[in-house]
Amino acid sequence: MKILMLVLNEQEERAIEKITTALSDFVQFEDIRNIPVSVLSFPGLEIRQHQRRVLQGGADVSLTRLEYSTLVLLASNPGIVLTRTQIFEAVWNMDSDSCHSSVVNVICNLRKKIEPDSKKPTYIKTVLGVGYKFDMRNAGE
Repeated sequence: MKILMLVLNEQEERAIEKITTALSDFVQFEDIRNIPVSVLSFPGLEIRQHQRRVLQGGADVSLTRLEYSTLVLLASNPGIVLTRTQIFEAVWNMDSDSCHSSVVNVICNLRKKIEPDSKKPTYIKTVLGVGYKFDMRNAGE
């Protein structure tokens, strides 16, 4: 398996996504998915999917539908970098060429609610020019 990581500006990212879409007929890409685990548990953070509850340090965290779905998607794919487009299409269930601000706003709000310090996130990491990943190695430290 070969992994290619690029650092792109927004215009380059859109061009790469169009190329990726065109290549998808010829190249098999790894699908992202929500793993049907009833509880996702990380240091200081627990996601109880069967109850649609998120607990931080044992206390309930109130999340919107989009925040909750984004968190579950990222936490179900720890360490995997997901583009804004992948997150948008999986959570909003629609295609979009202008999903950037929607995903950024949800990630920002989510960090304010679950991160010990939203300015120095431990769970949801930004991969500049690419997207976001859930980093369980440093979670809760």
